[in-house]
Amino acid sequence: MPDWLKLVRQRLNGLALHSSERDAVHTELAAHLEDAYESLLGKGMSESEAAKRTLCLANDWQELQRKIHSARMRKDIMTNRVTQLWLPGLLTFALSMISMELAQKFGPAPHILSLDKGTPILMFYTAWLFVLPVAGAIGAYLAKRAGGSRRMMLLSSIFPVLPFAVVFMVAGPVGLAMGHGLVPAAYLTMTIGWVLAPGVALLAGGFLVQLISLRGSTDRTLSMR
Repeated sequence: MPDWLKLVRQRLNGLALHSSERDAVHTELAAHLEDAYESLLGKGMSESEAAKRTLCLANDWQELQRKIHSARMRKDIMTNRVTQLWLPGLLTFALSMISMELAQKFGPAPHILSLDKGTPILMFYTAWLFVLPVAGAIGAYLAKRAGGSRRMMLLSSIFPVLPFAVVFMVAGPVGLAMGHGLVPAAYLTMTIGWVLAPGVALLAGGFLVQLISLRGSTDRTLSMR
């Protein structure tokens, strides 16, 4: 009987994978070929003919190698996106929402900016804004720990305001198109209160983590010289 594992290793020796992943792919494919070979023998086919038919299942080895590599790359990209963005971002979002709830219940009264007639236009929970840099820093740090780039770190830190930014980007033009006179003012105030102000606070924490990380990398580089 052909040594299917040896054959697969020879034909797919150029897989750009880690050794453990490459061995797993080789073993799985060899087992598949062996099952097909045994099945053909069970149908009364000779060993040589069964081996020939089995090899036809993986006729284009270069194409097979390309497909395996492409599938692994897509899997790695999806895994990285989850660990470097979604998990840190969702945790940052949860921390920001919990801190807002606590600020509303136990913190000082919100700071309100009003028009001349006393109409409130902006309301800031100052305690919440002071806590947000911590949440942003945690998100950026977790993204960095997962191997995320600087862009991923910043996106993770400002993740809580991204849903509001998308909503306002859609709602603003729609409201203006409908011709409501109060929409521009409301749109501006909500954007400042729910996107810009908390976004700056979150971003401050993310930038701080990046600065510390960059300084640490510089110190390690200098110590190696």
